Amino acid sequence: MTISIRPVQPVDREAWGRLYRGYAAFYRVEQSEEMRARVWSWLMDPGHEVRGLVADSGGTLLGLAHFRPFARPLSASVGGFLDDLFVGPDARGGGAAEALIEGVRAAGRAEGWSVIRWITAEDNYRARGLYDRMAERTRWVTYDIRL
Repeated sequence: MTISIRPVQPVDREAWGRLYRGYAAFYRVEQSEEMRARVWSWLMDPGHEVRGLVADSGGTLLGLAHFRPFARPLSASVGGFLDDLFVGPDARGGGAAEALIEGVRAAGRAEGWSVIRWITAEDNYRARGLYDRMAERTRWVTYDIRL
């Protein structure tokens, strides 16, 4: 299977929506069509910080990645944060996730970012196997304050 990584395009809306619903379901996050429409509007707005890539094989979207820059004051640099990475169940194991991460890496290099960072669930073992091969697991622990 040939996989190409490209920026998300307006024509991708329906297929992207199916994938993003699958991503939310995977993490058991309730997500409405209104929420997907908001994220889609961000992706279609060239002035918004959130960017999107898709893995495409012959016109079929296999996966998606959403990422954005973030300031790193301590190092006086800018990094990239990979917010969402998802490959549909039928395409897993075919290289789409790795290709998407490489696409985000290439975007970061082009922007002069110092790092690409992301988080994943502790029990996301299959994905963590890939992440362990492609990146360095850090010693940092994440905290949230819910507002």
